[in-house]
Amino acid sequence: MPDVNALLADLTAENDSLDALVAPLPAARWADPTPAAGWTIAHQIAHLAWTDDQAIVAATDPAAFPPLLEAALADPDGFVEKGAAAGAAEDPAALLARWRDGRRRMLDALAAVPPGTKLPWYGPPMGAASMATARLMETWAHGEDVAEALGTRRAPTHRLRHVAHIGVRTRDFAFRTRGLTPPAEEFRVELTGPSGEAWTWGPQDARQSVRGPALDFCLLAARRRHRDDLAVTADGPDADRWLGIAQAFAGGPGADPEPRKGV
Repeated sequence: MPDVNALLADLTAENDSLDALVAPLPAARWADPTPAAGWTIAHQIAHLAWTDDQAIVAATDPAAFPPLLEAALADPDGFVEKGAAAGAAEDPAALLARWRDGRRRMLDALAAVPPGTKLPWYGPPMGAASMATARLMETWAHGEDVAEALGTRRAPTHRLRHVAHIGVRTRDFAFRTRGLTPPAEEFRVELTGPSGEAWTWGPQDARQSVRGPALDFCLLAARRRHRDDLAVTADGPDADRWLGIAQAFAGGPGADPEPRKGV
């Protein structure tokens, strides 16, 4: 069973990494565009603050979650966009303070979830450990957007293992969300972590496999880069198809990333 406290410590560190990027920015820089079409740095932080608030509801008042889910199903794209736009309209200092307060309350809420409890969400219900992993993945992904907007690059850390794990675990979801039948067999996934360590999932004798640097796989699963720009390879037709549709987050896939090679 995953160590929830260790996961929450890593989630805290991931939040702090992004906080260090945005906290020193003058207010005007919060309006800088990011790789997500129409989203500024303020939109990115507002979205994280909004999603953290949804996680608090799921962890502390699950009976209040169904109306949120109904609203999301009624307007899948607009539901998320409205939350980001509302937060982006705030004063950056107020938005930063709200994000900090919300993520602190979210961490406390997840730490208090009894073992074995499933929390409602916009995808399948999940335990506190899975929720923390999902929040870390999304914080990292949106942090990459902010870093790119600022023209900086963050060094990958051991926390990428959590992102890679959810990328592997969501394989079947990625197929289903595209209207495809998931493969019946497991894949072997072999990734190289930031310090050269080997991270593996699936049976060694699997007929199909995926290999590459952990950072590249995480960028792929978070749909931040096109597979042509990454050193991730597949052996087998189903594994190859997966690399084109991998998706580690709930909801629709959105537009496919455009290749950047040669740009």
